[in-house]
Amino acid sequence: MKRTVLFILTACALLYLSPSRVHSDAGAVDGRGFIHGTVDTRSGNTYTGVLRWGNEEAFWDDHFNSAKKDLPYMKLRPREEERRGIEIFGITIGYRWDRGEPGRQFVARFGDIAEIRPRGGDRAEVVMKSGATIAIDGGSNDLGGTIVVLDETLGEVEVSWRRVERIAFSATPATIRPKAHRLYGKLRTEDGEFEGWIQWDSQECLSTDRLDGEGEDGDLSIEMGRIRAIERAGRRAAKVEMKDGRQLVLRGTNDVNDTIRGIMVEDERYGRVKVSWDVFDRLDFIDTTKSGRGYDEFPAGRPLRGTVTDRSGAIHAGALIYDLDEAETWEILHADRHGAEYHIPFERVRSIEPDGRKGKVTLRSGIELSFEEGFDVSERNAGIAILGAGADGADRYLPWAEVKRIDFE
Repeated sequence: MKRTVLFILTACALLYLSPSRVHSDAGAVDGRGFIHGTVDTRSGNTYTGVLRWGNEEAFWDDHFNSAKKDLPYMKLRPREEERRGIEIFGITIGYRWDRGEPGRQFVARFGDIAEIRPRGGDRAEVVMKSGATIAIDGGSNDLGGTIVVLDETLGEVEVSWRRVERIAFSATPATIRPKAHRLYGKLRTEDGEFEGWIQWDSQECLSTDRLDGEGEDGDLSIEMGRIRAIERAGRRAAKVEMKDGRQLVLRGTNDVNDTIRGIMVEDERYGRVKVSWDVFDRLDFIDTTKSGRGYDEFPAGRPLRGTVTDRSGAIHAGALIYDLDEAETWEILHADRHGAEYHIPFERVRSIEPDGRKGKVTLRSGIELSFEEGFDVSERNAGIAILGAGADGADRYLPWAEVKRIDFE
């Protein structure tokens, strides 16, 4: 009898400690923040599931980057005011000499996009949730690479960009439970702390992604999910604290020195912030089973509208084209502050007050930010178009130097 009871108790214990049970008790990863959609190929095949852009973007609030092909409002600006090239997220966008216009970067969160339709080479059309269709051409490695699809029946499928006919995005099913969790943490810099979703070296964002470096005894490739903290140790090295208590000093790769492509944090107060190695101090990871906002939590964008007060005190109201290319609320305001690049969706912006080479941005949350540099809030801004606000209903153009304040509806 005792042996029978002991056998039953042992069997129950083994069942309770089975991998599936342990995973359930630990809390399954919420998959709603992962990119999901259907990839139609030129050969007529269809793959549906969780998507990842190569080994980089994996979540709805990650950014899809390219260059805008058409800039219809740039014709309002006198040619002598055209500016030089710009650099955003390490990507340089230059001139479109064929039209005498400077190229502009297209940036949108994946959660704002309905479809992407490749059109040969590095060209494509992006259909936004708002219904707007935007022609893009090159500008980043988000075009021309590989789309990884975790197909719901086939498993992992790698689809070359040249084989893609269309990518249609859709809400991630609640039944999906990813094996890896999203990286989250507190980022300490010389300008204060940020907290949110982490993309290390502008790439590693999953617990299964790896931090590479040279240790005392050779090369190491460590799963990010095993790391408790990373701290800058000068220009050429980083101190890595493991969850098991061990401490390592790594060097020799752009994961752990000043050649890093930046540490990105999706902070709910601002949007995406990219921090350089020079101002980075320490990152402490925080374990979570969440993965960020789901696709349905990104509202369809709408046209930018508001009032522009010029230096003479006159007020101009209507639909706005900010910097002569940003026209909807999903678009991104770029600005620099104390070694950090801020990428703020216009839907979060209440007002902007230019001040020469600087600018003050007030968010709808009430937070005020002063920026000393940045493409969108400095003298490099191309100016504002107010549609239908000119004489006889024509579009009115205000150079940046004549703008005193912009208030968004």
